[in-house]
Amino acid sequence: MRFDNGVFELAAGRSGQLPAGDLPEIVFSGKSNVGKSSLINKLLNRKNLARVSATPGKTATINFYRLDQARLVDLPGYGYAKVSLAEKKRWAELVEGYFQQERNLALVVQLVDMRHPPTKDDLHMIEFLCDGGFPFLVALTKSDKLNQTERRQRLAALEEAFSDYEGLRLIPFSSVTGEGVEELRGILSSVAEEPEELG
Repeated sequence: MRFDNGVFELAAGRSGQLPAGDLPEIVFSGKSNVGKSSLINKLLNRKNLARVSATPGKTATINFYRLDQARLVDLPGYGYAKVSLAEKKRWAELVEGYFQQERNLALVVQLVDMRHPPTKDDLHMIEFLCDGGFPFLVALTKSDKLNQTERRQRLAALEEAFSDYEGLRLIPFSSVTGEGVEELRGILSSVAEEPEELG
């Protein structure tokens, strides 16, 4: 699957605006400021196709990016305390509406900041994915911000934190150094062709 010809397709602010699920969809989920836009831009080899917001919680839409064989789906970031209750409810309606629809969901890439333990919201999202039977893996972002000793410690701690999820794949990722990019591209290409094939 080619990643260099991705184009922005549309932004949906309500579940009724979602496009038909006529292509395999690869979903990116994570808290605000975890690096979703940077990861998507790195995968697509583009500088600012996915807009990186300086303000956490500002991306309030589900953004769709069209590739030749699949669609990348960028969910709005969760867990930002300054977002109003009404906005949180709209976020929940939008995201739950997405997952409740009949969609061709190939994989969810759940992003977790490698420098820190998973947040309560991260764990709630992973529970939701498990309960719904959605195929997913965890991309550990910002790996470049750790030295080798810190990295080993954090990876061991995260493996322990996720030990209840048998076979869960953890991929250290950096949009700065490119770590994890080719591994992720390979997985996304295979699941777009054969949904539910996580290797």
